[in-house]
Amino acid sequence: MSSVPDGKKLVRSPSGLRMVPENGAFNSPFSLDEPQWVPDKECPRCMQCDTKFDFIRRKHHCRRCGRCFCDKCCSKKVALPRMCFVDPVRQCAECSLVSQKEVEFYDKQLKVLLGGGSFVVTLGTSEKSETMTCRLSNNHRYLFLDGETHFEVELSRISSMQILTDGMSPGDSDIHTYTSLLDSHCISEGGTSRASGMLLHYKPMGSQDVQQLRLEVADDKKVASLWLAAMHKVNISSYSQGHFIPVNR
Repeated sequence: MSSVPDGKKLVRSPSGLRMVPENGAFNSPFSLDEPQWVPDKECPRCMQCDTKFDFIRRKHHCRRCGRCFCDKCCSKKVALPRMCFVDPVRQCAECSLVSQKEVEFYDKQLKVLLGGGSFVVTLGTSEKSETMTCRLSNNHRYLFLDGETHFEVELSRISSMQILTDGMSPGDSDIHTYTSLLDSHCISEGGTSRASGMLLHYKPMGSQDVQQLRLEVADDKKVASLWLAAMHKVNISSYSQGHFIPVNR
């Protein structure tokens, strides 16, 4: 499945031009569907300031939430990469703040994830390890691991993740689980606690048995730690809804 070409096509929607995958089945798990707009007849007033619409005060729809606002309450045009818009689009004040945070994720952390990092990889309970490059696939759906061998982990099949930090190993009482890190600052690009590895549990394709995968930083520790910190920015706890959400902080 991961070998399917990542073809793109340009489509026009009421909200603007979008560059989307030719095959919708291969949308990025970071992507969002366009919302349905609140019908004009159902919003006689701005849904933020309650100003009544008339010939002068026109209605505008937020491209992210689909609600109806006056120009003052929906004047910002912000990039919305999760909906694949080519140009910045009109958004309400609340949505624009969220989108700006996500743009930071796309401009910084996502590029790090696509670039990859070098890790010592141990599969299952094997005593053998291999140095491999781990990176996110271009369609954001897989982790690619390349060394003397190659294998892939589909993100949607990951059941749990632990970020390991210096001096800690699985079983330590103060180990940070992935979900507990979502509201903390203990791991960051410039933080005091450097990520030293990652422990994944996932179900391989065609199997319901849970497999363990351990990654420990290898040669270039700075790059690998930055890669782990970028993974920390993604809310993997939302995979059950089919989407991964950049953590906004």
